[in-house]
Amino acid sequence: MATQDDDSNNKSSDRIKDSAQQIWLAGLGAFAKMQQEGSKAFEALVKDGAGMQKKTQTAAEETLAQAQQRMAGFASEFGTKAAGQWGKLENIFEERVARALEKLGAPSAADMAALQARVDALEAQLKGSAKTAATARKTTARKTAAAPAAKKTLRRPKAG
Repeated sequence: MATQDDDSNNKSSDRIKDSAQQIWLAGLGAFAKMQQEGSKAFEALVKDGAGMQKKTQTAAEETLAQAQQRMAGFASEFGTKAAGQWGKLENIFEERVARALEKLGAPSAADMAALQARVDALEAQLKGSAKTAATARKTTARKTAAAPAAKKTLRRPKAG
């Protein structure tokens, strides 16, 4: 029976050798195939990579544009709020300065406007008075010039 075990071991060992030989040949065949088609596979991978890069870049640009729009909106909102706060601060400052000037006895803007209106009215009145006076002087001058001529006509010697 020793021969049957030897034959069985030889057959197993032959099968293992055949399997190892086939695996080796398959590996060599794959290597040869990759050498032949490797450049095509590489080019396909480069093409796929370029397409992926384009998609990724487009997505990144869209995300950037959205972020820029949101930031512009935030900046505009912040500017509006800041302007409103500056307006309030300016009003508070103006009110405090007006109160301080009032305590010092300085006239207010309304007082100055009323005073300017009075000055304008007085100037207009003076101009009207000056025109009236000039007209009166002209009338007086005419009357004065006409009076000696009238006296001459009254003193004519009487014929007698």
